[in-house]
Amino acid sequence: MMLAMTPDAIRNQFEVQRQASRAHIDVPLLVRRERLLRMRKLIDEHGPALAAAVQADFGMRSPRLTEVADLLVLRAQLSHTLRHLSRWCRPRKVRTPLHLQPAQAWIARQPLGVVGVIAPWNYPVQLALGPAIAALAAGNRVMLKPSELTPHTSAQLAALVAQFFSPDEFCVVQGDAATAALIASLPFDHLVFTGSTAVGRKVAQAAAVHLTPTTLELGGKSPCIIDADCDLRDAALKIAHGKLLNAGQTCIAPDYVLLPHGSESAFAEAYRAAVAQLFPYFEGNPDYASVINARHLARLRTMLQQAQTQGAQIEVLEPVPGSPPPPPQGIGDGVGRQMPPVLVFGATLNMQLMQEEIFGPVLPVLGYERLDDAIAHINAGPRPLAMYWFGRSEAVRDDVLRRTVSGGVTVNDTLMHVAHDNLPFGGVGDSGWGAYHGEAGFLRFCHQKSVMAQSRWSLGHWLYPPYGARFDQVVGLMRRWL
Repeated sequence: MMLAMTPDAIRNQFEVQRQASRAHIDVPLLVRRERLLRMRKLIDEHGPALAAAVQADFGMRSPRLTEVADLLVLRAQLSHTLRHLSRWCRPRKVRTPLHLQPAQAWIARQPLGVVGVIAPWNYPVQLALGPAIAALAAGNRVMLKPSELTPHTSAQLAALVAQFFSPDEFCVVQGDAATAALIASLPFDHLVFTGSTAVGRKVAQAAAVHLTPTTLELGGKSPCIIDADCDLRDAALKIAHGKLLNAGQTCIAPDYVLLPHGSESAFAEAYRAAVAQLFPYFEGNPDYASVINARHLARLRTMLQQAQTQGAQIEVLEPVPGSPPPPPQGIGDGVGRQMPPVLVFGATLNMQLMQEEIFGPVLPVLGYERLDDAIAHINAGPRPLAMYWFGRSEAVRDDVLRRTVSGGVTVNDTLMHVAHDNLPFGGVGDSGWGAYHGEAGFLRFCHQKSVMAQSRWSLGHWLYPPYGARFDQVVGLMRRWL
């Protein structure tokens, strides 16, 4: 099913795009808009086929989940981009300081050239086409490498992109991890990678050989802080939704919860009720995604087993008694990988569960004595991609925001900052670098070229050598101005 290209074919395809980008440096607004409209047509006409491919890859993932988490996000991105693209493309005039007047100056926003995208498997449509949309809007050519762990989706993307775009505009390269390594080694004008921190380091090293700038979105352990005065049931529902969407296989999923000591039992009760509301049953429930493959499921079970051996209390949530039975047919082959949600109490920092991004439906719950302790816990580890705070006090909220660093924050909810088109999305430190979405994504894939047009009335020659009394007078006057 997966038609992997040979290394030479990949290099040749890259060269085709590179030559096209150098031959047509100025990409008119109408061309950019037309490419985005083709992308919208691709999604509108073939969204069901893409959702079916994702279902085939996961074994169990509702097309409705793909609609809301992949396709709807892309539609919103396209709508926002098309609405604002004309303004984004215009040169930006800048004020000229007094000592350089009467010159004029502006910033021209030019395409970088060819942008590479190495996409992950967890949201295989959104995280493949989202960066591509931003790069095309900025006037670039795009080479996409989707994940080998979602071969049906990758094949569908390859076929559809070839149908709607010429190879010198946008192409898809299928292949395994070796193919991804080859892509990372090509001299792109920009490279986007979404995945683990460990692989992100390798991508950054490969790109550095050519001084290729990168955008790395790497995930991490994103905490939830629950303040003492928050509505615990509301918080539990929103945390359960953020944690269990796509069975926890989300880069900004809540990774663990920090809450006041003594609140653990109340939170567990509220979380159980929230899960029962969202997912009355797990096995055979099309709304509850399966873990992507047996290897990832085994990793999660090993983490839980180690935590339990070291003293953690593991609570596997049960389906609601009398909930609907699994559908008799058409449920995919991922039922055996629909891992029930798990709460973990008493986790410690020496457990694998608290050292690695969980990326599954497992939620450790940690108590804190003082808010300072929760903040210290977060700041002692690598900076997370996301952070979530639940409470009523704006003063406490602002104190937490001032004293912590994360890629992004949602207050009194989870995940939602990623859906805001006017907010840049990206990591910091071990959770990545660079940001895209909205205008931030457009600018990420542009070169902002500084231009100053000198006036015929320029007095800059007064600062030319030979230096003497006139020079001293001019410099003295300028020092009074500056």
